[in-house]
Parts: sequence; C-alpha cells; structure tokens
Amino acid sequence: MPSNGSVSDAPITQFINCRILRDHKLQREDLWVREGRILDPEKLFFDELGYADERVDCEGSIIAPGFIDVQINGGYGIDFSRVSEDVSGGVSFVAKKILEHGVTSFCPTLVTSPAAIYHKVLPQVKVHNGGQHGAGVLGFHLEGPFISAEKKGAHPEQYLRTFRSGGVQDLTEVYGSLDNVAVVTLAPELANSQSVVRELSQRGITVSLGHSVANLSQAEEAVQHGASFITHLFNAMLPFHHRDPGIVGLLTSDQVPAGRTVYYGMIADGIHTNPAALRIAHRAHPSGLVLVTDAITAMGLPPGHHTLGQQVIEIQGLHAYVAGTKTLSGSIATMDMCVRHFKQASGCSVEEALEAASLHPAQLLGISHKKGKLDYGCDADLVLLDDAINVKATFISGEEVWRKEP
Repeated sequence: MPSNGSVSDAPITQFINCRILRDHKLQREDLWVREGRILDPEKLFFDELGYADERVDCEGSIIAPGFIDVQINGGYGIDFSRVSEDVSGGVSFVAKKILEHGVTSFCPTLVTSPAAIYHKVLPQVKVHNGGQHGAGVLGFHLEGPFISAEKKGAHPEQYLRTFRSGGVQDLTEVYGSLDNVAVVTLAPELANSQSVVRELSQRGITVSLGHSVANLSQAEEAVQHGASFITHLFNAMLPFHHRDPGIVGLLTSDQVPAGRTVYYGMIADGIHTNPAALRIAHRAHPSGLVLVTDAITAMGLPPGHHTLGQQVIEIQGLHAYVAGTKTLSGSIATMDMCVRHFKQASGCSVEEALEAASLHPAQLLGISHKKGKLDYGCDADLVLLDDAINVKATFISGEEVWRKEP
C-alpha cells in the first residue's frame, strides 16, 4: 500500500541516525525523501498522515548536500578538451567515477582550444540530471580562449583570441552554440570584453574573471556588468599589490553592487595555493569561497605523461606540469581531498568546508533553490561522510549511486 495515497503513491525514504547540514549547522535530525526531493516531515505527518516505506541507518554519519565541481577538465584518462569518437561517453565515464568523491553534479571544463574542438565537443554533451549513470552535468565551463597571453598558464598561446568583432560574434565564431554553457572564463582587460560580459550575464551564463592581468578597476567594471566569479584565485593573475590589488581586490571591494556576491574558486590541493594564502582569502570573504578541483586527465592515474587539451602534461608526485616546464596545469586532486585540505589548512568548521563544495557553487550558478542545500523541496543529492570528511556513500535524487565497500 502506498504510505500516503492522498498526495502521491511514491515511496518515502527516511534517513535516520545522522547529522544533517542545514542552516549552516550540523543538526541531529532525520532526513525524509520522496520522488527525489527532500520532504517536510511535519506536513507528511500532520497533513498526509504518512510514514516511511524505507529507512536508511546512517550510523552517525554526516549528511551534506552533494558536492558540485564547477571546474574539472577530465580525469581517469579522459580529457574533455580532446575530440574522441565518443565525447559524451568520456564525460559519462568521469561522471560515474567522481561519485565516489561525493560529487553529484559538475561543469565539464574545456581549456583554450582551436574553434574546431568546441564545434565538435559542445553539441555532444547536454545538461542533464545525475543518477545511477553518474553525476549530473550542469553545463560546460569554457576557460578561454579569450584570456591574457601573459597569464596563459598551461593554455596554448597560438589559440588565444581577442574580441575582434566587438563581442558576441566572436563567441559564436569560436564556440558555436552557447546552449549548454554554464560558465565562461575571460580576461576583463581585453578590448570589447564588457559588452561580452553583459551579454553572457543576460543569457544566464556565469562570467568568471581569470588568466588575466586586469587591474582592480577593470575587474570591478566587469562585476558591475555582471561578472560574478574568479577562476582559481591567485593562480594566473597579477599577484596582490597594496597599491593595486588586481582581481584579488574584488574580495574586499566596495564597488560590488549591493546584494551581489563575488565568488572565487580555490584549488585547495596543497600545491596551487599556500595555506596562508588560502587563509587570507577565506578570512577576507568566507561566503564567496568555492572549492574546485581543476582536475585533469591524470586524476586517478599513475605518474607519467598525460594531456590537457593540446598540451602534454607531466605528473610528478602530486604536481601536474606542462611537460618540460614548471608551469602548473590543473590538479590531480579529488573534491573530497580538497574539502579535507581546506578545513585543515584554514581552520574553518566542518560546516564551512562542506558548504564551500556545495552551497557556494550552487549559489554561484543560480541553482541554490534546488541544489547545494538540504532544505525542504530541494533535490535529494546527498553525500554521507564520517567525521574526518571521508565519503561513505553518495545519493542522487534520494537513490544510492555509490557506497564504499566495508
């Protein structure tokens, strides 16, 4: 018999013996799920006289919203910036593997590439929900090619572009359709960039500032036109200077429009950012910190030579370099590693560390009404963790999609 025929025949799952992250605190209460969403138990009991069809004993675990990675270039031998026979299959393979790291949705990221790559890759992957098949795709993150040659990092210089036609026409020439694009990283000092920032923002695409030599006023102007994110803060931008703090100065700028938050990505892998720099950023602007892996093909693979777009990458220990140089090129960190390192390096609370990988990226992408929180009505994308922030199980829409073997 359905437990609540007055409203729905769908079964109800009750997660018991857990601490759930809600309203910025870990709270000892049960979590109720029906039809992939989180239920208000009061309404269930009193309005529907309903009860649970299934109970999941969490054995004292933390339940947090599923992690959201807005910058991941690939992993496990798959490079999102390379054309293959089966691009969507490659994305799906990574989507399945990252479930074990608590990631329930992500933005496949393409580094600077020739136009032909975008035209072949972008049409093959659509925004879709996660499930047993893997984490959901929230849309592509296109990092380049409209970036600074001086701060190109691992991006190949021959494919960098400026806004030659004065804006949006350049985007369609290079990318083709923007239908399944969630984030575009660009350098705001490029001529004609502000009209592009405005147009992308109006289309609901997040504009991120990065790989740039912009000064603070150029960065502030971009934010006033709609930019809302900083790609891997401190990396591939001018270093902080007290007379002109550059893009880093956005963290404490008084020129950010009222009611707006500037978010910033941090690669908390212990390599890209010194723990002291991580602490400075977090203490200056804790509500804007978004953990990203910036993971590349080599995540989950042994040391050696791998690719990132058009470049050959060499893995030495935990470092990923453009082969033959000491230029860092993405990371091989997983999201749960980043959450643990961030907590340990910053001294922040467990709640803050978890929200930097869930709530903040959801807010950045404008989807926090359904993801990144465990509020009633939100998607039941969950990660079960022990007190040391090790992933024990991952759920999407209330269904178990991965569990650590005992």
